[in-house]
Amino acid sequence: MGTTRTKFNPDFKAKVALAAIRGEMTINEIASQFGVHGNQVVRWKKQAVTELAEVFSDKREKRHASEEALREELYRQIGQLKVELDWLKKNSEQDLAFRRTLIDPECPSISIRRQCELLGVNRSGLYRSPSPVSQETLDLMRLIDEPYTRTPFYGVLRMTAWLKKEGHPL
Repeated sequence: MGTTRTKFNPDFKAKVALAAIRGEMTINEIASQFGVHGNQVVRWKKQAVTELAEVFSDKREKRHASEEALREELYRQIGQLKVELDWLKKNSEQDLAFRRTLIDPECPSISIRRQCELLGVNRSGLYRSPSPVSQETLDLMRLIDEPYTRTPFYGVLRMTAWLKKEGHPL
């Protein structure tokens, strides 16, 4: 079984490091007084000396400013998502033709791309209208529906053979 490491709190580490910085006792005397190893005392002293300059530097102010900028950016994103959610609730699930009419190219807060994403509309379908189905195709589809309802187990090959037999070249 292994031993568990002792974890020292920051106040204790600071007390030991200050005693080492003062120099009134040797490292071994400080280590025995506080019950830690001498190498640990040296390490905490070095850490305290190197980080002491940061206490008086402008880095804390810069860090605070960057945190403030991050907070502002997050609030902006939350606002944008709220606008999108409200817009989406207003334009609930409808048929595709109706959803295409809901896209507002003049909306300043939500781009067309995002509107299409939210509504589940392809942008290509927004810019290009679908081509009309020819009468010949409609007649052929009607012709295929009749035998398919009688024999739904016919596959592509049998249906093609039937259409050729009926005189419709494919």
